[in-house]
Amino acid sequence: MICVALPALAVSTDQGQMTGQGLEGFYRAGRRLLSRCRLRVSGREPLAVQARMTAADRARFVGALRASPHSGPDPDVVVERIRHADGTERITLLSAALRPLRVPVEVALGTDLAELGAIASGTAGPELPASVRDSGLRWSCPTGSSSVTADPPPMDALASAGLLRWEFELPPGGSRSVELRVRPDGAGPGRAVGRSVMSPLAAAEASGDDPRVQPLLRTSVEDLNALLLRDPAHPADMHLAAGAPWRCGPAPADALAAARMTLALGTRLAAGTLRALARIQLRGAGPQSGMIPGSRRDAGTHLPPACTGTEATLLFPALLAEARRWGLADPETEALLPAAERCLTWLRTTVGDGTYLCDPQPGGPVRCETQAHAHRAALLGADLLDACGRPGAAELREWAQELRTAFREGFWVDDPGGGRPAAALTPDGTAVPHLGAAAVHLLDTGLLGGGEPAPGLLDRVQTEQLARLLGGPSMDSGWGLRGLAAKEAGYNPFGHRTGAVRVHETAVAVSGLATAGYEKEASSLLRGALAAAGTFGYRLPEMHAGEQRTDGSAPLPHPAACRPAATAAAAGVLLPLTLAGIRPDAPARTVTLRPVRSAPLGEIVLTGLRVAGAPFSVRVSRLGLAMVEEAADGLQLGA
Repeated sequence: MICVALPALAVSTDQGQMTGQGLEGFYRAGRRLLSRCRLRVSGREPLAVQARMTAADRARFVGALRASPHSGPDPDVVVERIRHADGTERITLLSAALRPLRVPVEVALGTDLAELGAIASGTAGPELPASVRDSGLRWSCPTGSSSVTADPPPMDALASAGLLRWEFELPPGGSRSVELRVRPDGAGPGRAVGRSVMSPLAAAEASGDDPRVQPLLRTSVEDLNALLLRDPAHPADMHLAAGAPWRCGPAPADALAAARMTLALGTRLAAGTLRALARIQLRGAGPQSGMIPGSRRDAGTHLPPACTGTEATLLFPALLAEARRWGLADPETEALLPAAERCLTWLRTTVGDGTYLCDPQPGGPVRCETQAHAHRAALLGADLLDACGRPGAAELREWAQELRTAFREGFWVDDPGGGRPAAALTPDGTAVPHLGAAAVHLLDTGLLGGGEPAPGLLDRVQTEQLARLLGGPSMDSGWGLRGLAAKEAGYNPFGHRTGAVRVHETAVAVSGLATAGYEKEASSLLRGALAAAGTFGYRLPEMHAGEQRTDGSAPLPHPAACRPAATAAAAGVLLPLTLAGIRPDAPARTVTLRPVRSAPLGEIVLTGLRVAGAPFSVRVSRLGLAMVEEAADGLQLGA
């Protein structure tokens, strides 16, 4: 159970006690401030009876015990622990005894002050010795220090045992509380980005026939707010960390993808993300000039690692173009346009006289999803350049046409089942024919003016075949889309890119299939993702095992998955939005609705969205008919 309010985390098991094992503890900026927090009441640990997340940054643990020798088999003291990501924990004892109780309370504390990376790799050191300080305890090492203070102050503080003690009088029906505060030395309470400023995301809500949609949307937005980061030098610009607990720092490709999936909640997150990444864009001469830097990402057993910088560089102009369609103001668009032009210049320069974009450059394979990202960047980038009166659009469109022609021939692998897109072409031109979830990006073509999607790399027949493959049992696990088809060599249900269900790719598949008109396949994946969300308490993980769904089963958690994760939380926003098919064109003052006509979840109402800078609400009936219920003044419904 991970409470998140970056830069702070609290990681617990569902027993409530922090034992110092594994990842348990309170963290700030990647350092574990407290690893052990064990509570004993009347000499015993309370019996854990419930644990649940009450918000993205908060968990509630309830335990019970018998403190009176005359209470019989029933517990007479309830112990409640409210744990916050910011390092605050409130312990409350509630008595149901018929007589006054004298209750001794002990909290055993300890920490190693280890960095998260050392904990993950198993190289964290032993617990440090404590010293008594003010109303609590303190620990220090050459790289940092932390302290725990208590209110009310303890009756005893034993540094040698790391122990704080109280003795409370509990009248019948009465209660007493202790509040613990964990802080790095010299730091104040600390406020998470998502709570210290106005959120860039609208507080959208959902209602309708399916009761799962509202908690998924609410939890997803809460998790996105909890993952917000801010550049101290530019506090107005917020962007998303990749996920907790493993990836609490910036990850450009994830941040851009999540901002794009949440454009219906407003354009402020997209603008902040784009400005933050424009500041780290590589400049000057050289083959990487214009790139957004990014790390390498494992691509499974069939291909070498991919460069997330390539993906981020191609996502940048696409996000800017689509944010403008959703309502990003002209001055903000124009300020970001030079950075987008540098991305597009890098694309054309890197491709050169060729047709395909290699990744990584130079000499890497020609990946299917990289061509999809590049094609979308070229078409949406050309649209953006034309709209802003900048040159270069014709050249981008001409190259995109050449890429479409070459891709439909060179990337299609014929087989007795009707064919499939290749996952990649090796440097010598050999097709890597395995079927994986990366192919879903071929369906994510992007939004142009008038509510029209951009053309894709596949023709109509190839698109239909890909939809059939994605909807088949080899790819659709019943909980979402597998990263690699179950029949492929090297399939591993826990493999990052070789079989695990990645929630982001499932949401992209649902959206792309619905846009292309393949509602049956989209609806099946949508229902599976919703069912998985319910088993995870509506906080979807970055990925989970791709085992087949059966009666009475539940998806298996992946031990290395971030939860929450930016792209998974953003997917929780995109999935219900896909049902309404909202396609805005704010510069033209129009919005087009293309709802999923089969209405797989019955009636759904989405309120509190943002289109053209104003609140927007839409209702989709059980017949699959969409109706705008709230919109900006002067916004017209497109054909």
